[in-house]
Amino acid sequence: MSESPTPVGLAPGLTVGSGQPLAFIAGPCVIESPEHVLRVASLLKEIAAELGLPFLFKASFDKANRSSLASFRGPGLSEGLAALAEVKRVTGLSVLTDVHEAGQAEPAAAVADVLQVPAFLCRQTDLLLACGRTGKPVNVKKGQFVAPHDMRNAVEKVRSTGNTAVTLTERGTAFGYNNLVVDLRSLAIMRAFAPVVFDVTHSLQLPGGLGHATGGAKEFAFHLARGAVAAGVDAVFVEVHDDPAHALSDAPTQLSPGEFRTLVQQVLAIRRALDSVGA
Repeated sequence: MSESPTPVGLAPGLTVGSGQPLAFIAGPCVIESPEHVLRVASLLKEIAAELGLPFLFKASFDKANRSSLASFRGPGLSEGLAALAEVKRVTGLSVLTDVHEAGQAEPAAAVADVLQVPAFLCRQTDLLLACGRTGKPVNVKKGQFVAPHDMRNAVEKVRSTGNTAVTLTERGTAFGYNNLVVDLRSLAIMRAFAPVVFDVTHSLQLPGGLGHATGGAKEFAFHLARGAVAAGVDAVFVEVHDDPAHALSDAPTQLSPGEFRTLVQQVLAIRRALDSVGA
């Protein structure tokens, strides 16, 4: 297993990196309503408590990079952050959310414990700097068009603000039209300069594969998650919905709470096996 730099604290009681337990980031793709996001957060809190997981809840207030103009984007910044604040108040969970513009960083940082830079925006210098300047941990998703070793530049942009709490997320690389593949070498390459998260569900996407929307190959979720944990990631990112087939975003790739529980149990068994032999 490759070594990462100094572990990064993402939230109280949750640190990722070398020598730390495998962490999990999970939640619905987008905030569909305040009631729905709180319901899913409560379900995931129960699973995390049951399995003793270092856990961070995720949900987006806006999905700006949708396939179609008609696609559901979410409630927007103000209403979305209010919903996430209520999730924190009721459940006590720490939360992660995406920011798409530099001006969203400060308001989002007032609520979220971790700011996430979407894959399509991973080279946007002003956005990376704005997120870094908030002082909150920043999770940068590797663009589908970016080589893993080039993500060092994104890390250095955030760290230039004095903020060293940076993680990187692998979510697949464009492979021809409407397809993504995961090169497990990228996990070791990026882990040389930052702790690495593996995004299971976005790696399953078939971008634009349905014409009006993104498709997916959910049947490979467990294969990819097991492979990534065996390769030595620091955290696993999974989108979870209580009714995936009727999700308003990323319906083809989101897991149900039951599927998430099973996936967690499988990858934790792999992690324990690696730890037992000092891998």
